[in-house]
Amino acid sequence: MRVQDVQNKLMDEPARLAALDRCQILDTAPEAAFDKITSLVQTVMNVPISIVSLVAKDRQWLKSMTGPVAANMPRTISFCTHTIERREPMVIADAAEDKRFASNPVVLGPPFIRSYLGIPLSSPDGYNLGALCALDTKPRSFDATQIQIMTSFAALVMDELELRLIAKSDFLTGALTRRAFGAALNGAWAAFQDGGRESALIIFDIDHFKRINDERGHAAGDLVLSSVAQFVRETMPPEAELGRLGGEEFAVLLPDMDRQTARSLTEALRSGLAAYAIPGMSARPVTASFGVATTVPSLASVADWIARADLLMYEAKQSGRNRCRFDMSVD
Repeated sequence: MRVQDVQNKLMDEPARLAALDRCQILDTAPEAAFDKITSLVQTVMNVPISIVSLVAKDRQWLKSMTGPVAANMPRTISFCTHTIERREPMVIADAAEDKRFASNPVVLGPPFIRSYLGIPLSSPDGYNLGALCALDTKPRSFDATQIQIMTSFAALVMDELELRLIAKSDFLTGALTRRAFGAALNGAWAAFQDGGRESALIIFDIDHFKRINDERGHAAGDLVLSSVAQFVRETMPPEAELGRLGGEEFAVLLPDMDRQTARSLTEALRSGLAAYAIPGMSARPVTASFGVATTVPSLASVADWIARADLLMYEAKQSGRNRCRFDMSVD
């Protein structure tokens, strides 16, 4: 990567935040793989505090931590905010003597940080998502060997982030796996239960997909699946989540989306797909049947929500395919 490209990526905050969003890790539950790394850092570096920090728009959030440190803090007082602005490790031997941090509340008050070593967590495309950090409550220096050890641990953190993404994504289409999509639905359902924020669920099935496989082979079928998934991503708004439920069945979550907007988007998706020229499939248009259900009070669970959208999708198939069926009830 050219030096100028590296510098540009350090300065491109919107792209960095987008890269962090793609990891889908903020506010997730603790995971043993990350906790093992911070535990190792604490032991090997002989520090009271070790963290895996992700720097979001306005806050620092900790995926893993050892020692007395808050999981969330404003970005304005985060040491890691400074770390992500550079490619090399950041070393602070005595925060009380550093004008950037001498008046910082986490230096003057709990957890009374005095020394810090932070290694940027850089994504494969070159964006610093956060940092792996060793912190002490007394002044100290970190030598070259310790910095190299921490750099190796930071690479392990990024390996774990990559493994999370692989586990969440369908290899062929890049869509969320059924399990990962279910987690996204649970989040939208919780938002509806807590604050009444309406979301829409689209379930769709590619029409006559078995015929495509039978007549043109599984390679053609795979091409259709991957092309349809790409078309959906390009057509739906950025906040939409695409999942592959199995075979030729997909789902799209539209969070914070009212039913009329969801209806318009789905109809545009249906008609756009029917007119979309998939490479090598020009002789046969690819269509799909869609069912759309929004969160309404009569639904008892996420399972009910899925079942309603699924039933509507089957009604669309039974009534002739290449059409949408909407649940417009307001209960």
